[in-house]
Amino acid sequence: MAGGRCETHLERLRERRVRLADRAGVDHLTPRHAPRRGGARCTGRAGRELAGDADAAPRSAALEFTAASRTGRRSEQSMTHAESKGGGHVATVAGLLGRAATLSGGEAIVMPEERVTFPELLERTSTIGRRLRGAGLDRGDRVGLLLGDTVDGLAALLAAMRIGIVPVPINGRYKEREVAHVTRHSGMRLLVAEEAALPLLDAADVSSACPIATGLDDPVLVRGATAVGDDEIAAEASAVTPADDAIFIYTSGTTAAPKGCVNLHGGFVAQAFAYASRLELRPADRLFTPLPFFHVSAIVTLAATLVAPCALVHVGRRFEPGLALALLEQERCTISFTAFETIWMPVLNEPRFPEADLSSLRLILNVGTPGSLQRMQERFPQVPQISAFGGTETGGFATLGQAIDPLASRLSTGGRPLDGCEIRAVDPETGADVPAGETGELLMRGPTRFARYHDDPEQTALAIDADGWFHSGDLGRVDPDGRVAFVGRLKDMLKVGGENVAAAEVESHLLAHPAVEIAQVVSAPDARYAEVPAAFVQLAPGQTATEEELIAHCLGQIATFKVPRYVRFVDEWPMSGTKIRKVELRERIAAELEAAGITEAPKLTSR
Repeated sequence: MAGGRCETHLERLRERRVRLADRAGVDHLTPRHAPRRGGARCTGRAGRELAGDADAAPRSAALEFTAASRTGRRSEQSMTHAESKGGGHVATVAGLLGRAATLSGGEAIVMPEERVTFPELLERTSTIGRRLRGAGLDRGDRVGLLLGDTVDGLAALLAAMRIGIVPVPINGRYKEREVAHVTRHSGMRLLVAEEAALPLLDAADVSSACPIATGLDDPVLVRGATAVGDDEIAAEASAVTPADDAIFIYTSGTTAAPKGCVNLHGGFVAQAFAYASRLELRPADRLFTPLPFFHVSAIVTLAATLVAPCALVHVGRRFEPGLALALLEQERCTISFTAFETIWMPVLNEPRFPEADLSSLRLILNVGTPGSLQRMQERFPQVPQISAFGGTETGGFATLGQAIDPLASRLSTGGRPLDGCEIRAVDPETGADVPAGETGELLMRGPTRFARYHDDPEQTALAIDADGWFHSGDLGRVDPDGRVAFVGRLKDMLKVGGENVAAAEVESHLLAHPAVEIAQVVSAPDARYAEVPAAFVQLAPGQTATEEELIAHCLGQIATFKVPRYVRFVDEWPMSGTKIRKVELRERIAAELEAAGITEAPKLTSR
């Protein structure tokens, strides 16, 4: 624990449960079944059976991470009746976990330092769940998680959701200001963090907002778990409904304070099944991703592998291109979801890549501009690459391509909407639908959509209209076949002398140059045009290019007002989770021009 003061906080939190129960005249270990906001309670046979299971002996509170053998055998006591059904309707994370452990005794999570089976994963969520309950957390309470990309970190995420506690995964790249905002804004009752994070938490004064547990083995958590049996965990799992909050995921906050997107159990599980169906996931698959588990794409990918159920292979705490390549090869991965060119291109550039045996791969999932998608597909043409469209507010993926789609579609669109999802492109000014193939703001509606921004009804009302459509702020096209192409952010549009310029379009033209590996275009202030395009470029290994050469490459290919007036070369990018922080690039070029006293870009003809 981060000091005795925090231990006292945890003890008080647990005592709160006792006082509330005593006030109600019940034993404090009896699960609380107050109706949850936003949905009907689950009153099926499972809940009645569990409530009457007086013979279930509580397990030891000690971690039993190896109690379930790799044969898949384990005590049915830690699985609810609803969870143990091999099929039927699954609409909560508890049901998803139980179904996976029933259907498969195989590997669930594979990391360099550890691997666990589905039964072991379920058992581990029981152990962690007892610790969270023992700390005084009830259904609906929020728990912050800052545990890194470890098996324990993933198990904690699932353990909380399984029993109705709402996890708030914290971006590992957040600094003091952002951590302070998330811990206070979310209203978390407890933060479980690695010891290495304690200096950051102290600087953010987190302990004044909530108690901090130093890891899942914190002595206070372990002691509290001894009073919580598996019967209580099972009852809490059965009481969760599809309309309950499942998880808070904070957006990257590149231009303002991060917003907390609230996803419900029903939507989370709907995303898992739709995602798994579109990828045609099967038990023999081994899905690789290096994405961090504070990112919605990684979290829903974990959920999709529970549906199959199949193994999720992950790099662990730190992404290294060589390690990623080794895992793809040695673990015989069948699907690679590297997602971004900033991740996949370094793997493709590994010296050993041409000799690596990746014959097990059947599909690669990446997102990017058409130029970057084409570049990545050309570098590894043996395996079809698909793309997607979505985000935190859409619950993960809203659309997803398929290997059977034509190559041109796979390189230029994110595929068709997932089952149950609808996508429209509308005029941002009038709200009227635009014709197929024309650019408009993309709207999404469906069961996977987020429910609200936490404690921000004004922003929620701006984002979700009266008919349930989420206004994404993304520009895109819906072609006659229903495939969705992302064009750029509404806020990523430049206004050059009154002309609209999509940064993504300019980036695609830059990527067509053989020396360019990654390109990002932002606005630079300009006295004559208000703003002009400025490009930041990372060159491919062994390649050279000059600012003049890249500007000349664009001249004659795109309208003059779209051509970058400045080109800056970088080796590293400012990142926010998995995305490049364009706001920092804009600030960088603006500061440079101001320091140099440059108020107007050089004329292109003078170059």
